[in-house]
Amino acid sequence: MFIGHFAVALIAKRVVPATSLGVLFAAAQWLDLVWPALLLAGLEHAEVAHSQDAAIALKFTHYPYSHSLLAVLGWAAVGGAFWWWHTRSLRASLVIAALVASHWLLDLVVHIPDLPLAFAEGPYFGLGLWRWPLAALSLELAMFLLGTIVYLRVTATIGPKRIWAFFGLVVFLLVIEFANVFGPPPPSITPVAWSGMAIWLLVAWGWWADRQQVTQGVPAV
Repeated sequence: MFIGHFAVALIAKRVVPATSLGVLFAAAQWLDLVWPALLLAGLEHAEVAHSQDAAIALKFTHYPYSHSLLAVLGWAAVGGAFWWWHTRSLRASLVIAALVASHWLLDLVVHIPDLPLAFAEGPYFGLGLWRWPLAALSLELAMFLLGTIVYLRVTATIGPKRIWAFFGLVVFLLVIEFANVFGPPPPSITPVAWSGMAIWLLVAWGWWADRQQVTQGVPAV
């Protein structure tokens, strides 16, 4: 799951219009922002799947600190608490916590059973929609379309620069999604980790694009 996480963040803008889209992106993608750093640090592990019948090009062999259910609940609590401290908004803090937790739930739908319950070995969870790539892609695209529509209804776009700030991001995310699904497998896991770190740039782009929008007269935070 990639673009589906961004879709949930776009939809969340309807609930907390004063919260920056960059912040919502960071919350929804938090597990995948932490994961590549842990890969590079050698604390978590993944492999390129060379088997022809592999559902996706990666095999997640050990990622309990970023993607176990126990860790996700912890990350969600910390994220929500931090945002309450920053904004004193109960609604916004609950949305941030929910977005962090939503990442695991969405991954649960698509992953082959590899999502751990806690830090020890197993049990592992995953409904395996990735076994049917077109179905998984269709689900993510439908979610992203809904998220884009919701976001545009919440925000008012003024001027061509502001139009391209957001729609450039939309097109770029779609390009990455199709490249992930139809592109060749990576040569090794290291480029995967560094490309994962680049998600921070998408968070920054979301923050910048959102600043070009006028959101119900409320400045984004």
